[in-house]
Amino acid sequence: MIAAPDPWRGAPVLVAPDSFKGTFDAGAVAAAVARGLRSGGREALELPIADGGEGTLDVLVGAHGGELRQAEVRDPLGRAITASWALLADGRTAVVEAAAASGLGRVAEEERDAWSASTRGTGELIAAAMAGGATAVLVAVGGSATTDGGAGALDALDEAGADPALTVLCDVRTPWERAPSVFGPQKGADPATVERLERRLAELARAAPRDPTGVPMTGCAGGLSGGLWAHRGARLVPGAAFVLDAIGFDLHMRASRFVVTGEGSLDEQTLAGKAVGELATRCRQAGVACHAVVGRDRLGLFQRRLLDLGSVTEAGTARELEAAGRTLAAL
Repeated sequence: MIAAPDPWRGAPVLVAPDSFKGTFDAGAVAAAVARGLRSGGREALELPIADGGEGTLDVLVGAHGGELRQAEVRDPLGRAITASWALLADGRTAVVEAAAASGLGRVAEEERDAWSASTRGTGELIAAAMAGGATAVLVAVGGSATTDGGAGALDALDEAGADPALTVLCDVRTPWERAPSVFGPQKGADPATVERLERRLAELARAAPRDPTGVPMTGCAGGLSGGLWAHRGARLVPGAAFVLDAIGFDLHMRASRFVVTGEGSLDEQTLAGKAVGELATRCRQAGVACHAVVGRDRLGLFQRRLLDLGSVTEAGTARELEAAGRTLAAL
């Protein structure tokens, strides 16, 4: 009996990974997996993704076009640095990453100071974007070294007289009051400092025009998202869903034979709205197979089944990423 032809055989595979933080950016991961797929005889479309943390700027500029610009700002400890922001091709919308000015990557591990670290540099980047012609600013808030409730950023905006329309792309749903206990330790806070930070945020909340306490997503970047929401009327949105919509993921997904995604660590955060979790959910709802290539798989079998992944492959080097793509080409 002759098998019926597969109408999807010639359809491309969509390669849509997030970054492997500290190792590969999303574009590098996508390129390596796509090389493997092509060497195995498959067409591949590269579509890097992000969740509102580091890498969001590159993904949005890659999808929409735009111009990278630089500004002199302060790092979390007040030192002068040069940081990048982007003006998208529409000439009105800017993209600012909090991590570019106020990120953990700006301070050595032994320098981390969750009490003193300030978001002032992020406010200076937003002000620079306004001065550069932007009327709306997308603020990606993941990866900060700060827990100041956005006080530094708000001071910088006040001093610059800047009043932009802000949309904050949130990488977690943590509310304001939980930011110190959930994220403080990785920013250098011991238990006593966590308690001090909680008291400080409580005081800031009481003094704010509207109270961010208990509001989902107000705890991102140590309360930067909540500070911008409470004082500047910022709109808070889930970063992963925003980015996938902005880059046209759903349209590309439905035209693909299957999707390959990935990130540095497949863990419980993936299930809580991170980019790969959001992507896998959309694939499941659309009936499109989804496979993951990850640096480390930390999910149990039941958790992995919740994502409905067709396969999970661990790959920690460019060669392993390419080999994973070559293996998936046989599907």
